[in-house]
Amino acid sequence: MRRYYRLTAVCLGLLCVILLAAITVLWVKFNNLTIDRDQLQTNNDNMKNEMGQLQKEKEFRRRVQKFQKKLSELEQEKKTCSVYYISTEKKSWSESRKFCTDRGADLVIINSREEQEFITKTFGSYQAWIGLTDTEKEGDWKWVDNSRLTTEFWWTGEPNDYEGKENCAVTDLWFVSNKNVQTWADYPCNHPAVGICEKRI
Repeated sequence: MRRYYRLTAVCLGLLCVILLAAITVLWVKFNNLTIDRDQLQTNNDNMKNEMGQLQKEKEFRRRVQKFQKKLSELEQEKKTCSVYYISTEKKSWSESRKFCTDRGADLVIINSREEQEFITKTFGSYQAWIGLTDTEKEGDWKWVDNSRLTTEFWWTGEPNDYEGKENCAVTDLWFVSNKNVQTWADYPCNHPAVGICEKRI
């Protein structure tokens, strides 16, 4: 019986040791998992902070780009800022141009719809010379600064070089494509009309 009790006690002791070892291993693993969890949580928080910072930087760059674009547009407007005025007498195209150049300007060059709308709104009650001609070569329209025509506002069927005598361009009250924009026609260069001058500043 004593042997049986001893064997039982030894088995119970071994079982306790095994249980204690298992509990110790589980405790260590639990602690390691807790540390890993905390580390993952810290990494996650760090990533969120980094993402937030990157988002702020992205938004900052977007604002900087928007500001730079606006600044560029303002610089361009500054470069292309012009003063416009109109002659009081009807003259030929070349005489109207001389009127402008004598005052440090030239006949107007129109490069955008916005500018044509402005011309229409400001000087729309007149038939007026603009700085466009094909006197050097028929059909090869150039502005007074020798640049080629890129933005056009010709009336339907214009330019037509009627009777081979029309080489200068007017913007005309009678040629209106809509309420905001007059259109152009070619006329003989000796036709009497006022001239629109443009002085870049």
